[in-house]
Amino acid sequence: MATANNPRKILVTSALPYANGSIHLGHLVEYIQTDIWVRFHKMQGHQVHYVCADDTHGTPIMLRAEKEGITPETLIANVHKEHSADFSEFLVQFDNYYSTNAPENKELSQSIYKKLKAAGKISTKTIEQFYDPVKNMFLPDRFIKGECPKCHAKDQYGDSCEVCGATYNPTELINAYSAVSGAAPVRKETEHYFFKLSECELFLKDWTRSGTLQGEAANKMGEWFENGLNDWDISRDAPYFGFEIPDAPGKYFYVWLDAPIGYMASFKKLCADKGLDFDEYWEKDSQTELYHFIGKDILYFHALFWPATLEFSGHRKPTQIFAHGFLTVNGEKMSKSRGTFITARSYLDHIKNPEYLRYYYAAKLNSTMEDIDLSLEDFVARVNSDLVGKYINIASRTAGFINKRFEGLLNPSANNAVVSEIKASANVIAESYAAREYGKALREIMRLADLANGFVADKAPWVMAKQEGQDAALQEVCSDALEMFRLLTLYLKPVLPKLAGEIEQFLNIAPLSWDAVATSLLSQHRINAYEHLITRVDGKQIEAMTEANKENLQATPTPAPHSQQRHAEHQQAASAELAEAEYISIDDFTKVDLRIAKIVNAEHVEGAEKLLKLSLDIGEDKPRQVFAGIKSAYDPATLIGRLTVMVANLAPRKMKFGMSEGMVLAASDERGGPFILSPDVGAAAGMKVK
Repeated sequence: MATANNPRKILVTSALPYANGSIHLGHLVEYIQTDIWVRFHKMQGHQVHYVCADDTHGTPIMLRAEKEGITPETLIANVHKEHSADFSEFLVQFDNYYSTNAPENKELSQSIYKKLKAAGKISTKTIEQFYDPVKNMFLPDRFIKGECPKCHAKDQYGDSCEVCGATYNPTELINAYSAVSGAAPVRKETEHYFFKLSECELFLKDWTRSGTLQGEAANKMGEWFENGLNDWDISRDAPYFGFEIPDAPGKYFYVWLDAPIGYMASFKKLCADKGLDFDEYWEKDSQTELYHFIGKDILYFHALFWPATLEFSGHRKPTQIFAHGFLTVNGEKMSKSRGTFITARSYLDHIKNPEYLRYYYAAKLNSTMEDIDLSLEDFVARVNSDLVGKYINIASRTAGFINKRFEGLLNPSANNAVVSEIKASANVIAESYAAREYGKALREIMRLADLANGFVADKAPWVMAKQEGQDAALQEVCSDALEMFRLLTLYLKPVLPKLAGEIEQFLNIAPLSWDAVATSLLSQHRINAYEHLITRVDGKQIEAMTEANKENLQATPTPAPHSQQRHAEHQQAASAELAEAEYISIDDFTKVDLRIAKIVNAEHVEGAEKLLKLSLDIGEDKPRQVFAGIKSAYDPATLIGRLTVMVANLAPRKMKFGMSEGMVLAASDERGGPFILSPDVGAAAGMKVK
């Protein structure tokens, strides 16, 4: 590991939040994870720059601004102000937080495009798309709805059916309509620009297996190579809010072309402000380090499109890409109806202290792509137990004696075994932070806090204070306890930076860097008066927060996680424009025979992008075969033995891959999916759902 005398030069980014909604607790998993990593490396003495930006382009931004009667520029400026405030209050400390609608991004996007074109990686092709004759605009696939041409389910998107899992071209939809205006779209030809991703396959196969991705991410990327890579459509037609393609009037860069270039643009602005060398970090043979923190849902863009764009435009590739999972709340997806779809602002309004959430997330995070769960009950218990009952308790039980009895002067022992053990853990904690194993780091820190509390309890300074002739021993014990508290504060500083700053002021010490582990509080060092540092979380605060979010159910459309908001031209914005669904009667519903089914086998379907083949036991002589469009959410091996719910009286349908003898029930929203429905404990295969 490099040292402060030989610092590494590191550039870090988080994925760009889409400028079409508020920051919520799901978003904050990523930004808190990244901020902790950045703060730790800065404490190590390395030169670290952390940049990000709002992702501001695309059809949804244009349509929302039009609906609100303002310009897109006004909309994204308002959202930028809101996002910046939320991040700042959660102590996410960007070195620059910018916008993709910036002159630096326009210059870089056009420059990179020209380099790709010069390298022979850009082609044009005339394609046929649906066109909205009312809005006078071409419609991306997710802005078209209609009847599935395979199973005839209503209101399906233009690229795939969420009922049967079939994929198709938008032109195959029956009774298609625009999700923007409701008008029947017409077919119209247009010339589009493509990045020849198919020619980058050999490079990408090597790059994705070079150690730049987590193993599970590399395996996921391997699935895309099985059927070969398609060329990437990087253009959109006017009207579109974005950057115009050079020498192509009326053609604009697709948002996913200029969004990751926004990392470079944000850093370029920082370079101009701070006098840094942009090329040193982005030239092809750069010796600096580049790390991207992203959600697992945008891995495809960052691990295929982005490195290929960089490689063939003559720039360096990321050193590593760190993908994380999603957030669930109380074991389920965030839900407005349950009051668990919580914005950053709502949390601050009710819980107040952002560091409680930072600590809880850190305690849950590791280096994998596993989802993490915010259990609100566990959140209260862990914060109160760990931060108040263990950590702060060390100072609250000892500092008062130093202030009242010894005029704030310390007199620690020369050699305390507990202090030595706490110092000895510095390396393992540092290694855990560096590896993004924050949960492991905090478990070790809390183990050390238990040792410190054990020391205080064993010495019982409150008893010593009542005994004559114990002043010197009392001062030493309390001084040693505060040295333990200092070390624990140092270890927790990446997670709790504001609280650490307040404790540095209380202890009257310089800001803690990692090498301060080797020092100690000295004899006759004077601390300041101890003041109450944090309070317990009250369960009533949680109740008030969830109730407030239930009340806000009708306020705004649900914003998706930052990554999924951009994906497929932003499903959420399209869906918000649709008319309300028609109701069915109880007679219609009783026609559906719902049965509990046991999944006795699950396997991939060769040639199918979204389907898994399931064998379902519903108490009949032999299992039913069902094709379900749930491949994106599950490893087939994890499904075997699980119970789910299926429609047992759906007419069998012959599909390309075989006969499908029913349909499993699944749910999805902006967070992802589709995820199968699972019955409660006590259900058994064959039971009828009533």
